Amino acid sequence: MSIDSHTPGNKLKILIVDDDNISNLLLENILKVITSQILKAHSGNEGVELFKANSDIDLIMMDIKMPGMDGYQATKLIREISKDVIIIAETAFALTGDEDKALAAGCNNYISKPIISDKLFSIIKKHFDI
Repeated sequence: MSIDSHTPGNKLKILIVDDDNISNLLLENILKVITSQILKAHSGNEGVELFKANSDIDLIMMDIKMPGMDGYQATKLIREISKDVIIIAETAFALTGDEDKALAAGCNNYISKPIISDKLFSIIKKHFDI
């Protein structure tokens, strides 16, 4: 869903893909003001499966470093299903080149942890009328 098709007052359906429970809770707390529903996945595999089952997801917060399928692989698989969903990559261990690699995998934006709510909302506002 793009900013053009998202009317003010509508809430976003958000998928958080992160293996860290603290990060999940923090993101849920930050995003609750703009969401109608938050789905959570603790692995890349689970994130892809949840997206397949919920194709109306507006926004995916994708952790990059996860055991098993990482965020890069999960993003590539999700992009095979949808080119439209907004995916924001996130990582606690930001290394040179991570942002470029995330964007090349199909993410729309990138943010490093710890996530600052104002910075995250600034990114989200580029895609949605919130």
